[in-house]
Amino acid sequence: MQLNALGVVHFALQQHVRPGAFCIDATAGKGRDTAFLANLCTQSGKVVALDIQPQAVEQTKEYIAELGLENQVSVHLSDHQHIDQFASPNSVDAIVFNFGWLPGGDHSIFTKPQTSILAIQKGLSLLKTGGLMTLCIYYGKECGFAERDALLEYIQTIDAKTYTVLVCQFANRANCPAIPVLIYKRTV
Repeated sequence: MQLNALGVVHFALQQHVRPGAFCIDATAGKGRDTAFLANLCTQSGKVVALDIQPQAVEQTKEYIAELGLENQVSVHLSDHQHIDQFASPNSVDAIVFNFGWLPGGDHSIFTKPQTSILAIQKGLSLLKTGGLMTLCIYYGKECGFAERDALLEYIQTIDAKTYTVLVCQFANRANCPAIPVLIYKRTV
């Protein structure tokens, strides 16, 4: 396991996502998490990937095609706040979010607290019992700290009877290390 935010999130997803799973990559970026999910859920599963930037959608489609995963992945130009248009309540095994900006892309385009919190709220209703939502919160630079602070404040309000929320922070790393968050929908 890589000892960074993505490594923590990927380790949790490897433990959780099984063949035949239905997953959503709500912030596709360059398609790396989309492909990761597709490999975990295998050809019997399905992955829906969303991104608001046409460049990210094209990069994801190209990467998925290069890997031969296009039969199990659908990629859509859509804001993550519209996640509920791609799945029914209680139907998704895993949802992945990376908040911040597209690596190598325009840093003036980044996720915003209002739409990100709405996307998480909608995503929680889509999770099956036993489902997992992961967040990688990237912050600093152009997008500052407002989204990080809003997300960390919001996740403290998520219903503790239904969900378990774990936040991991790298205490001894400089330069605004990303924050991994795991949200499990309890099996009661």
